[in-house]
Amino acid sequence: MSKIIVLGAGLSGLASASLLARAGHKVTVLDKQSWLGGKSRRIEVAGQIMDTGPALVTFTGVWDKLLKRYDELGASQSKSASEIAEINFVKLNELGRYFYQDQVTDLPVKPDHEWFEAWDRFEKEHAPLSEPITELLTKMPTDPASLPALAKLQKRYGLRLTTSWYLKGLRWMPEELKDIIAIHTLNAGIAPTKTLALYASMTAVMAADGIKVPVGGVNEIAQSLGKLAVAAGVKIKLNQQITKVQKRQVHTAAEVYNADYIVSSLDPQVLKTLMTGKKAFPAKHRSCSGIAIYAVLKKPLPADTVTHSVVMPDDPQELYDSLDAARLPNQTMAFVNYYQAQEIYPNSKPTVAVLLTAPADGKHYDLNHPWVKNEVARISSRMGLTEPITELFEDSMVLDPEYFGSYGAPGGALYGATKPLWQSGPFHNPQYKNPLRPWLYRVGASVHPGGGIPAVLGGAMNSIAGLLKKN
Repeated sequence: MSKIIVLGAGLSGLASASLLARAGHKVTVLDKQSWLGGKSRRIEVAGQIMDTGPALVTFTGVWDKLLKRYDELGASQSKSASEIAEINFVKLNELGRYFYQDQVTDLPVKPDHEWFEAWDRFEKEHAPLSEPITELLTKMPTDPASLPALAKLQKRYGLRLTTSWYLKGLRWMPEELKDIIAIHTLNAGIAPTKTLALYASMTAVMAADGIKVPVGGVNEIAQSLGKLAVAAGVKIKLNQQITKVQKRQVHTAAEVYNADYIVSSLDPQVLKTLMTGKKAFPAKHRSCSGIAIYAVLKKPLPADTVTHSVVMPDDPQELYDSLDAARLPNQTMAFVNYYQAQEIYPNSKPTVAVLLTAPADGKHYDLNHPWVKNEVARISSRMGLTEPITELFEDSMVLDPEYFGSYGAPGGALYGATKPLWQSGPFHNPQYKNPLRPWLYRVGASVHPGGGIPAVLGGAMNSIAGLLKKN
């Protein structure tokens, strides 16, 4: 039995701790915040609950694989993972409603839309990639067992390695539809010229498989992972300010923890500061941040408002260029997540989250900031509202780059520093482990923070598998 300290009580940290403890190790999780989930945080506004961070869940097969792995590691124990942490996922009616220039379309595109034929072809070609993508999310790319899945992806993309390069080759697809598909790379915080072609498939896979939300909100995943961890014997200590990390030792403001192994889910720059004592500054090339507005509404939005809307900029390239330069764009991409009373959340009033893609400039923004006001007005108008949606707020909370930078990557970069394209796959840097530091393993934001919940959970499983083999 090894003594293991896990840094961070986000999804990857909790998943790692659960598996390690289930396998019989003595595990302690340390986090400086007061909540479970990291970016996936539960907040309360005007007596109503909402979740920050990821709003939707894709590739739920990864969650099933995590539960199966948990059970396999503790086969002799009485309670199964599904008994400890039951989550009910609700499938949404659509991937989302997209507002782009003079076009409005749902994904999947409906049969009466002019883009339907192109979309139908695209979905049929890419939806079958769901299984190999799920396989790769839960296996190391260097694992021979992953080769069949890699072969299926390579057959689809050929030598067109980036999202933009691949989409450019689809001469039969309308340019506007390409832009809508391409902008999903901002889910990883960077432009389509800098992401793998795999991201081009995501919209088709998500539309075919459906996107889901746990009953009670996405933070239910963090709460369930916490239950799995505690059931396996993990000690979770919140409000712990970590001050130093060195070889097999973690210092907090109140205590020093000795360990055989340390598992970090912290941003690489944050971890480097803790290990070297040198202050971290925003990376020259970094992913985007966000200005996230969470609000309780005085009354419901129009009856035809869907759960998930995406309002795009008229010029996506200007947005990508601005984010890369860490400056405010002329127009941004916004997600608008709307829930009626008793829909998903046990709330008595309707709620909305307006999520504005923003540069990782580390600055403070509020509802009165001119750029925020202009963008809220534009977004509201595109969605057909007769007044800015802020006029319908009973109360609200804003999380900005300053907030995200206070506990994550410098500048508030949601997904940390960006990496060269070739480091997006099996050669990502930093690696899960470094031979020069055999006591340190990395998961989550510490290695590959983009990609959403499935990548976070799958990455934790892949990293921890190596540690489990040694013990």
